[in-house]
Amino acid sequence: MSFIIYEKTEGIAKIVFNRADKFNSFCREMALDFQAALDDAAADESIRCVYITGEGKAFCAGQDLSEAIDDNGIELSQIVSEHYNPIIEKMRNIAKPVVCAINGVAAGAGANIALAGDIVVAADTACFIQAFSKIGLVPDSGGTYFLPRLVGFQKASALMMLGDKVMADEAEHLGMIYKVYPQNTFADESWKLALTLAQMPTQGLALTKTLLNHSYANSLNDQLLLEGKLQIKASETHDYREGVNAFLEKRKAVFLGK
Repeated sequence: MSFIIYEKTEGIAKIVFNRADKFNSFCREMALDFQAALDDAAADESIRCVYITGEGKAFCAGQDLSEAIDDNGIELSQIVSEHYNPIIEKMRNIAKPVVCAINGVAAGAGANIALAGDIVVAADTACFIQAFSKIGLVPDSGGTYFLPRLVGFQKASALMMLGDKVMADEAEHLGMIYKVYPQNTFADESWKLALTLAQMPTQGLALTKTLLNHSYANSLNDQLLLEGKLQIKASETHDYREGVNAFLEKRKAVFLGK
């Protein structure tokens, strides 16, 4: 995985985009390696959180356009269907929280991959750009799905059509991301967030993620029924019993993710 650094430590799968000289823009190898890392994290029971960030000055500048316009390369339709669509599906369906730690510019597909995370934090020097309109393309990687739900229709429409740069502080103000940290403490603070999640009731978090995914399409009645169904499932876990016992015994709970 030369374009992806993949490490597992302290219950966290750390995925680092590693094409710093290309601002971590995606080529086919990088996209497929990213998918493989997500698959491995999903299958490994010892992993209880996924942490995604970038090497160097960028989180991800989107697609490497030299690959996209190569007459001898793969079709744009393949780039979308075989690279980005599976990435977003894997990020949303993995039964573990995904932290996207935006260390620098997140543009195009890179911005929308960031917004697909469960919790998105950014350094105060980071920015988000819906760059597609600048080259005559439409947003992909779930951007037209997530961004309007995060910031509202009008703001999303303007950001996508105008391609404005949104700095991290504004992104937090808009509700696009969870929190902004100063650049000099960003790495430590975002990692602490992942550590916190890795020590929480993993199955309960996964069921919460399922509910949020379904909330985009469900009616209120359907959502209430699903909440009830998954609440029963959550109550059957070891961590539920541990949480209740710890509360009654006035001690800190020790969750096992089971």
